[in-house]
Amino acid sequence: MASTISFFTDLSKISKILSRMTCPIMKSRFVHISPVSYHGEYEWQDPKSKEEIVSVTVINKDGERISLTGKVGDNLLYLAHRYQIPMEGACEASLACTTCHVYVNGKHLDALPEATETEEDLLDMAPFLKENSRLGCQIKLTKDLEGMEIQLPKATRNFYVDGHTPKPH
Repeated sequence: MASTISFFTDLSKISKILSRMTCPIMKSRFVHISPVSYHGEYEWQDPKSKEEIVSVTVINKDGERISLTGKVGDNLLYLAHRYQIPMEGACEASLACTTCHVYVNGKHLDALPEATETEEDLLDMAPFLKENSRLGCQIKLTKDLEGMEIQLPKATRNFYVDGHTPKPH
């Protein structure tokens, strides 16, 4: 861990030096380099205040109800990974698959922003499509989604063998 911190500290120092330099040919500054941000990193942070907390219930494939506590701004896919919910997300929220397909139950479907055309096109390929189908990677938690209940479909179009449990990376 110390070597990682040292790497990012060194990278930050190098970035500052490079940002002050100019390219003699182009007479412009070099591009600024920022530390790396990992997918889902924000969702692993606890809320800083009670006002940020958003409670969500997931109904898994076996009908078991699992309560999740997220915060405003969390991506539902990455939050599910934090709680070890088997929502795959093979494309890592790049909107290129349907392995995070969920059903949004009740009034909360109307509280979500409308699905983009790309999300709609992908959902057309999802097995067991319903009127309340959405992609978990496209759901960002807001206070309007407090108490939201989502249900996992019986199956998804999966790139892994059956029984794979996603692990955050």
